[in-house]
Amino acid sequence: MRIILTTALVSALALPGCGGSSGGSAYNPLNWFGKSRNETVAPEATNALIPQKSAFRRERAAPEGVAVAQILALAIEPAAGGAILRATGLSPTLGAYDVRLVPEFDLEVDGPLQTLEYSLKTEYSTRSRPAAPQRSRELTAAVFISDEDLEGVRTIRVTGAENARSVRR
Repeated sequence: MRIILTTALVSALALPGCGGSSGGSAYNPLNWFGKSRNETVAPEATNALIPQKSAFRRERAAPEGVAVAQILALAIEPAAGGAILRATGLSPTLGAYDVRLVPEFDLEVDGPLQTLEYSLKTEYSTRSRPAAPQRSRELTAAVFISDEDLEGVRTIRVTGAENARSVRR
């Protein structure tokens, strides 16, 4: 009992000696990394440990997609710094995924436009797609349009396979 008590007393007195004094101690694991320092990194410096191209992932082109059958609704909602264009379409069958609004214009080439035209496109799975009610086949996609892109635009139009909808200012 006397040996255990002596060992506990010695360790209890020695442990604060390893504590955080102003200079720090090399024996205290909490002081091993020290305080953080601000460093500048050259912009062209990259991490050599992160590969630029994965050996396991194949490069594939961006899927073009299939136009949605009908455009059911189109709305523009104001947002900070621009607007959100939201389109709802109807798919002919189930199994649609990756729904997106694809721009059919190029602002750098075309310059200021009067009409912004988008297509509502999606991808379909290869599995069998049973018939389903309309509510379960509705698809919604949205895109943010900045104030700079909206400058001078009078009409925004979204097209599908069978119809198109547009909104005006």
